[in-house]
Amino acid sequence: MNYSYKDQAPKIAKSAYIADNAVITGDVIIGEYSSLWFNSVIRGDVAPTIIGNKVNIQDNCVLHQSPNNPLILEDEVSIGHQVILHSCKIRKGALIGMGSIILDKAEIGEGAFIGAGSLVPQGKVIPPNTLAFGRPAKVIRELTEEDKKDMERICREYAEKGQFYKQATPIK
Repeated sequence: MNYSYKDQAPKIAKSAYIADNAVITGDVIIGEYSSLWFNSVIRGDVAPTIIGNKVNIQDNCVLHQSPNNPLILEDEVSIGHQVILHSCKIRKGALIGMGSIILDKAEIGEGAFIGAGSLVPQGKVIPPNTLAFGRPAKVIRELTEEDKKDMERICREYAEKGQFYKQATPIK
């Protein structure tokens, strides 16, 4: 479901897949071939949320902001199940593992991988092409070519699945 908030309404690319029970409110932009999966919520009622192309936001995610601090997801980002993102910046091609929390003004570098269950505290910067993990998240190592290929596969498969589900008829 989509809701306007005051004078702001979500702007969603026609090619994007939005699950029927996902909720989007207010000042939210979602790019081409992106997908928002079951039971996820994006509230754009405090500051803008800008989501690029081929971004996947998996089941049960919550995206929100603080005043004057937008939430930005660049192209080809993967957001795992049950992730919370709050007024942070996720650079192109990054992957946020299941159950992670990324807080205000944190920045996840291009192609970085945040391991499942991690907490990236307010203002923390994770360098590009690294694996960070823990509570609080710490850089563990540089990503391997195998890591990068797997992250690209996940992004590609979610874009494909989104297009499949976009055309699917629910079973009643």
